[in-house]
Amino acid sequence: MPEGPDADSPAGAAPAGAAPAADPESVARAICLRLLTMAPKTRAQLAEALRKREVPDDAAEAVLSRFSELGLIDDEAFATAWVDSRHHGRGLAKRALAAELRHRGVDTDTVKEAVDRLDPDQEAETARRLVERKLAVTRSLDPRARTRRLAGMLARKGYPSGLAFRVIREALEQEGIDMEEDFP
Repeated sequence: MPEGPDADSPAGAAPAGAAPAADPESVARAICLRLLTMAPKTRAQLAEALRKREVPDDAAEAVLSRFSELGLIDDEAFATAWVDSRHHGRGLAKRALAAELRHRGVDTDTVKEAVDRLDPDQEAETARRLVERKLAVTRSLDPRARTRRLAGMLARKGYPSGLAFRVIREALEQEGIDMEEDFP
């Protein structure tokens, strides 16, 4: 009878008690499926997760390509859904949405296409709603301080300053506050 823990195992097999080496593509599929069941991900996010898990590049590319063919990875659909969700839910403007998508690895053309679907009138209306919600908590401040606070809030959400000041001016004038001409 052969002696030693590996004597009965074929060459290259894992020692007794150790898990056998998994096929890199199986590992990549399992990682991608687990991540995609938690939340939609971009191809770049999945590729980064596979790199961190040290999945070989060829296995990662094979799995990512297959998932793309099957429609499990679709950066265009991700970008469109992201823009709709974040604009309506958080009130983010095109600039902030584009930055978030680029941060998630979506390519420039796809980002542009997704954010260009936002109608400028819709973006202005969202800015108006955001300002209306904040007006009540700023009533005790002078108009300049209110304007700064409201403009800061809109800037953090990615609104251009021209739109922000126009919307703020309209809102304050509706409250009966006469805005000076040289006021921003």
